[in-house]
Amino acid sequence: SHHRSGSNSAKKDDNDPNNNNNGIKLETLVEEVPSSTAIVVPSSTPPPSTHPTTKIVSVDEMSPTEVIESIEQITIQILHQILSKNGFAFAIPSRSSTNQLYLPHLDRIVLGDKRLVRSILHVKEARKAAITTRVMNLLHKVLDKNIHITKRDLFYTDVKLFVDQTDSDGVLDDIATMVGCTRSNLHVVASDKGLVVGRIQFEEDGDEIDCTKMGVGGKAIPPYIDKITNIRSDAEFVLLVEKEAAYMRMAEDRFYHRYPCVVITAKGQPDVATRMFLSRLVRELGLPVLGLVDADPYGLKILSVYMSGSKNMSYDSASLTTPDIKWLGLRPSDLDKFDLPEQCRLDMTENDIRTGKELMKEEFILKNPEWVKELEIMVKTKKKAEIQALSSFGFQYITETYLPQKLKEGDWI
Repeated sequence: SHHRSGSNSAKKDDNDPNNNNNGIKLETLVEEVPSSTAIVVPSSTPPPSTHPTTKIVSVDEMSPTEVIESIEQITIQILHQILSKNGFAFAIPSRSSTNQLYLPHLDRIVLGDKRLVRSILHVKEARKAAITTRVMNLLHKVLDKNIHITKRDLFYTDVKLFVDQTDSDGVLDDIATMVGCTRSNLHVVASDKGLVVGRIQFEEDGDEIDCTKMGVGGKAIPPYIDKITNIRSDAEFVLLVEKEAAYMRMAEDRFYHRYPCVVITAKGQPDVATRMFLSRLVRELGLPVLGLVDADPYGLKILSVYMSGSKNMSYDSASLTTPDIKWLGLRPSDLDKFDLPEQCRLDMTENDIRTGKELMKEEFILKNPEWVKELEIMVKTKKKAEIQALSSFGFQYITETYLPQKLKEGDWI
């Protein structure tokens, strides 16, 4: 294995038409719409009409200073509207399901260019317009101090107005799309969820981190990925694990010493920080990713979020997605291949079967015939299994037999 360094990796030219990582610039059919081009509109102005060609809203990494300047520009436009005695309104990219698009050539979910108008003069929208304005005010203060706060911190700054945390949380994505920055650039974070252990080193806010020397549990993936720099690794692959229990088995057994790798988990449904961290590793180090999830429809759904993105964060899918993750296990065909005992094979519910059939129509599944075959086995047998079912052969079976055999045979799809 050779040593990889994020800081020394070849930089890709954003203007290079052959640069596949910058898919928005690839196709003439797709025209990027900068979020900042139509941020605030007068209350009397209708939202921009939909262009016949496919337009998408995407965001860029911005410094705290740039985000502050953008917020101030929005504020100036609001003041002009108020002085014109028009009240004020925001034109916000719509994140409704009808404005979510899956573009096969980008291989991810993106946000279309439909916008909604949020006016202070409309009874139904007034409170949300006030919340949006207040959150922008608080974000300006946070960014001016160059600190990070949690979503809960944000909520408690104005409980009377927000009433419920979902109200203050909800406008964060709206503000990010208006400003044209990633959600992490707003410096409001969720609590730690993801974990990483193995052959990777980096600096976190100036502190040197070596993930082979972080104890048995590894290192918590920080919610502020922007503070991670100088990523280095001599790993040969990333092992992306759905369940914390399987992750802990690999961490305690120091699996990464026998098979040079980086092991990551988000403990189920992936959070933004873990998705962004994985995306950065692949982008900067060029490591392949092998996925280890439950042999059920929801394991595949979790892989799909890592690969193609989630609808809620579609505007930031470029920095949150990791295409071409290989499905290592646990696969439906593994149940017979490794003679999994019958008592470890769980019956699929009607909802499981319905979800499995729906997945077979998804484009990210259809583009891989091997994945379709595995789903067909699952739906036909009506059986599912968890990664932990392998423990029926012994607590260390997964690290001593299952994974070594899979890796030796190159058994991933």
